[in-house]
Amino acid sequence: MVRRVVAAVGFLVLLIVIVLIVNSCQNSARKSALKNYNNSVSSLIQESDQTGASLFSLLSKGASSNVSSLQNSLDEARVNADTQLSKAKSLDVPDEMKPAQTNLLLALQMRRDAIANVAAQIQPALGTSTSKDAVNAIAAQMARAYASDVVYKDYTTPLIAKALHSVGIAVGGSNGESIQSGQFVTDLGWLTPSFVATKLGAHVPAAAGGKPTPGLHGHTLDSVSVSGTTLDPSSTNTVTATPPPTFTLHFTNGGQHNETNVVCKVTVSGTSVTGQTVVPQTTAGQSTTCNVTLKSSPPTGSQTVTATISPVLGEKNTANNTQSYPVTFQ
Repeated sequence: MVRRVVAAVGFLVLLIVIVLIVNSCQNSARKSALKNYNNSVSSLIQESDQTGASLFSLLSKGASSNVSSLQNSLDEARVNADTQLSKAKSLDVPDEMKPAQTNLLLALQMRRDAIANVAAQIQPALGTSTSKDAVNAIAAQMARAYASDVVYKDYTTPLIAKALHSVGIAVGGSNGESIQSGQFVTDLGWLTPSFVATKLGAHVPAAAGGKPTPGLHGHTLDSVSVSGTTLDPSSTNTVTATPPPTFTLHFTNGGQHNETNVVCKVTVSGTSVTGQTVVPQTTAGQSTTCNVTLKSSPPTGSQTVTATISPVLGEKNTANNTQSYPVTFQ
């Protein structure tokens, strides 16, 4: 009888040990799955943030870039964002992380859509006649991208932390799991159309019916130089065609008022090669410069280069806004 009791107790102890071992293994596997998910999300957000950095770098080059080339680069950024979203959709998601996963996918979808919509608006925003609607639309997409930061940082990461805590995994500190904070939009200026226009080098015309401040308005183009050499309007100037040259326009605000969003343009006669940039503000009575890089290399040979400071609202005398130069590109 005693032997039977001892045997039964031994069996029960063995069973308990087995259960404890199984539970321990399951708990360990569960913790590993949660940690793996968090690590995968961190890697994806780092990739996504890098795509954002590339996006804003491309846009900041704006009018100094070839529009078609810029369009292609933006399309590549959209493809990268698509890839990141696809990777997120294929993650192995533990049950505890499913609420976080829903928000992660939303954030990455918002980023992907924002990039795609910016790419769709870049040509009209940088066209010969800038579309104010296109610039406004780009600013609106930046708001979407910033909203993705809110979704990720205020909703996704707290849910990841909650899931980790639920199984006793420490978060933060020297020994805890690190959760990637991430930031796609690092400058909130991108949410305003005027900032977007300045970064792109796009000139948004003043609203119809706008009235200038009473007094004298306007600029005088004083001279144009390339690589430190001032161009001569009365004799042939030699300029290297490749890479696309940068023309420095020296001009003076001869009016009584500071002017904003002043457009500098350079065109090459007989070609579609142009360049444009925007000076955010000029000061009354003061001289300044702007650098205009052609969007592509001009054809070699003799051409006429025309530089212009576009008239501002209220400017009446525009005869001194433009100068032309005979140039041999080689």
